[in-house]
Amino acid sequence: MKIKAASNDIIERPHDDKPRPYLCTVCDKRFVTKGGLNIHKTTHTQENLCQYYCTQCEKCFTNQQCLNMHMNVHGSKYRCTECGKCFRNNYELSVHGRHHSGEKPYACTVCSKQFKTSAHLDQHSRVHSGEKPYKCPTCDKAFSQYGSLNSHMRVHTGDKPYKCFLCNKSFSQAGQLQTHERCVHSNERQYKCSYCGMQFKLNYNLKLHVRTHTGAKLYTCRHCSDRFSFRTQLKTHLLKSHNEGTWFTCHICQRKFGRRVDLKMHILRHEDVKPYVCSECPKRFYTASDFKRHQPVHSDVKNICCDLDGKYFTYYS
Repeated sequence: MKIKAASNDIIERPHDDKPRPYLCTVCDKRFVTKGGLNIHKTTHTQENLCQYYCTQCEKCFTNQQCLNMHMNVHGSKYRCTECGKCFRNNYELSVHGRHHSGEKPYACTVCSKQFKTSAHLDQHSRVHSGEKPYKCPTCDKAFSQYGSLNSHMRVHTGDKPYKCFLCNKSFSQAGQLQTHERCVHSNERQYKCSYCGMQFKLNYNLKLHVRTHTGAKLYTCRHCSDRFSFRTQLKTHLLKSHNEGTWFTCHICQRKFGRRVDLKMHILRHEDVKPYVCSECPKRFYTASDFKRHQPVHSDVKNICCDLDGKYFTYYS
């Protein structure tokens, strides 16, 4: 489903999984219909002049079709009492109302996580079922959401439109840029574990950590009744117990790994290559994580605070 913004661009709802075969060659956005693509293209041309004005709110549009769709908002009787936003029918109004009330009526039967819409629940259920209906036409990768496939396609095209203004490093996805900025250019750890007080830069890392306390097992094997707390554990189980997936084998010692990144780190140790060099001392490291753990040795920064006496420390240990 699409909705129109005042700027004439087409905004994709986050739970929309419809195939979008029509690609804008300027900004890489995709659309369900050719007409939607043609309307969007006007935002990239010099002829993108606001010639059609709404007589009630003075918003302007590039064509009569968009203005007509906008006018339906003013004639709608389904208006939110909280923010005044209008909708085409009572269903859209009721779904919108959950943003104000916080109501999440759709619960997952596996992990009890709750959602505002059934579409969001359907997307989430693929985490447990392992269903990945959206396949890449270039490689053998598959995804549970169309948006993930769309982002993955940039791996093949080489397009990296998101650039860090601090180090000029480019990324194919906006989320990757945000993660980079938090992990590399910031020392802020705003996500704190309520069980042990450990702090994290990313909410995702906190959620993974909390599972070590709760023992929650969200990932179920499709072949047997075994369940796992982490996706990597499920992947390793599928390889070892059901021969599903791909092993990555070391060409030197024939040791097998479930992840390609683990194999790369393993080969570095065979070759005794330590690519990460400390600028403060002559020490070298095999992995970036080892290097990051070493860096605070040369800094007076102490970010870890004790809740009991208020003292600060460099390391959690």
